[in-house]
Amino acid sequence: MDGVELQILWSNMIGIVSEQARALQRIAFSPIVREAGDLANGLFDARARMVAQAVTGTPGHINSLAAAAANLLKHVDASSLKPGDVLITNDPWMSAGHFFDITVLSPIFRGQKLIGYAGSTIHHTDIGGYGIGSGARDIHEEGLWIPVLKLYEAGVRNETLFAMITRNVRTPDSLLGDLGAQVSSGMIASQRLNALCDRYGLDDIEALSDEIITRSENATRDSIRTLPGGTFHGESTFDVPGGDRITLKTAVTIDSEAGEITVDFAGSSGRSPRGINVVPAYTQAYATFAIRSTLNPDLPNNAGSLAPIKLKLPDNCIVNATYPSPVNARHVVGMYVPFPILNALAQVVPDKVVAEGSGAVWTVQIQGRDAEGRPFTSSMFNYSGGMGARAGKPGISAVCYPTGVSAVPVEVLEAAYPIVFTCKELERGSGGAGLQPGGDGQRIGFRMRTTQPWLLNTVPSRLSEAPQGLDGGAPGRAGQFLVNGKPVVLSGKTDMKAGDEITMITPGGGGFGALKAAKVA
Repeated sequence: MDGVELQILWSNMIGIVSEQARALQRIAFSPIVREAGDLANGLFDARARMVAQAVTGTPGHINSLAAAAANLLKHVDASSLKPGDVLITNDPWMSAGHFFDITVLSPIFRGQKLIGYAGSTIHHTDIGGYGIGSGARDIHEEGLWIPVLKLYEAGVRNETLFAMITRNVRTPDSLLGDLGAQVSSGMIASQRLNALCDRYGLDDIEALSDEIITRSENATRDSIRTLPGGTFHGESTFDVPGGDRITLKTAVTIDSEAGEITVDFAGSSGRSPRGINVVPAYTQAYATFAIRSTLNPDLPNNAGSLAPIKLKLPDNCIVNATYPSPVNARHVVGMYVPFPILNALAQVVPDKVVAEGSGAVWTVQIQGRDAEGRPFTSSMFNYSGGMGARAGKPGISAVCYPTGVSAVPVEVLEAAYPIVFTCKELERGSGGAGLQPGGDGQRIGFRMRTTQPWLLNTVPSRLSEAPQGLDGGAPGRAGQFLVNGKPVVLSGKTDMKAGDEITMITPGGGGFGALKAAKVA
């Protein structure tokens, strides 16, 4: 395909999937989607290969969505799909790893011919069950499990499924509103893709997707071939809710001849009894992100560029969760997956990696009754620590590598829930020292506007194991979780009293490079 023609068509594809994501955010009900961007949108060809993704979103959602389309279609005969059909699931092992993340896949037709799919995954406010924390003992305590079903069939709502969902969640209006946003964004993608075909005289996008995916895969393999071959080892240790220590180990094997990288997690911690276990798709999502962003981040992220990166996951491993492992807080471990990989790659491309950062975002969910006795249940809201430093730049403060999710503004939260923030500021000096210092964490304080007891559900990490520096850089400062000024270790839902004040001090990132000693006169 001619390079100029390809660039024009590719720009159109990116425009379609970006508009799809903007529509989803504009229509969504929940602050976690609308304000924080906890979502993913992708455009797939008729063979369920992800061709393009929206820039907005998180790696855990985007790269697991890349596999979700094919996983869903293993349970549905594609030849039986009709215009107006919409598929849905929140099966953790098919998509993004826990029940809160619902994937919607909308077939795109040109006339009566299936030419692709529009997919989206977003974090929903509530899915029933335990909530966002890690306290459930198996998957069935964690909420409503939606198998692969048709949410719409030939444009008609599946009323039975809608009724089942509505009766199993605490905030049905928000959930149904967000589902409607996902469906609407798929309709927009369908309209825009058909308009592209009209504009350029295309019957489908198969030749275009072949060209994009093949070029992306070849370019990724070429970038791997520039690296020295061999196996390089990395390790990262951190603490999780309840105080348990988790170690992730990786052996990163670079096959320079084939242009492939294999990441083996042998030796990593075993399955946890808490809901922090990670399904393979989520592990794959963050592992591929770490490698892709290090090697050639300018390449499109699609089925082609992801193909040369392979994983080996041992049995009974915390990053290879099997049924019926609890997984609701899988991000607490999953967002640490890049660090042992980067520690291994630091031996190969030290100028392209980052030191360890705060890791997982600190998530908070609140539940109770306000001063007038009205019930409330918040969606999850997030707070980041400091990012690790880079070889040539300091770490960014209050930005949590590797996720792309933002914090919901405090003004939005105070307007939506009976919550008052007492402080939100950078924790100066919490980043590790070095030639390039790590990013600072932040201090966030809040209390509830209520006269009644309320429930706190939160999953902080790195309260004892600080983020490590690279190449002689100092570690960042570990985090603190305080209730009324006293440190506490939480492992599940906690009863709080009216007037209790929560203070969260998120970890600082590790430094990069040793500080040079001052010259003696």
